Amino acid sequence: MRHPSTTDGYTGRPLESACRPVRTAQARQAASDFLVELNPPPPERTVQNLMLLVSELVTNAIRYAGTVTSVKLRADRHRIQVIVEDPSPVRPQNRTPDLTSGIGAFGWPMVQRLAREVTITQTPDGTGKAITATLPR
Repeated sequence: MRHPSTTDGYTGRPLESACRPVRTAQARQAASDFLVELNPPPPERTVQNLMLLVSELVTNAIRYAGTVTSVKLRADRHRIQVIVEDPSPVRPQNRTPDLTSGIGAFGWPMVQRLAREVTITQTPDGTGKAITATLPR
């Protein structure tokens, strides 16, 4: 499921991994496996934030787009990125969280707070989107 492209995240060459999870748990496992490969390992807070970002972005892609096209994880000596692609061109919307209905609406604001930077781009084929969330390493 995971495809690392390099094995050295410390020398400045990026470490990269990609998967196409069907369930959020698969994406979290891929992220956990990816984090083990980082040398030096990131601080615990970064690990926790990355796991939350992966969970929220993949859950939202499954919920609103029906599937995840790919999850990519990248790290260099300065940052860690999670890129989640899905087949919907519809951008995430800020909604008022609802504590009573169970609808939620907490995920997208959480992504925006946890990440240093969040970008949304159209996929190369023009039919979907890629959300990139960046954390400091």
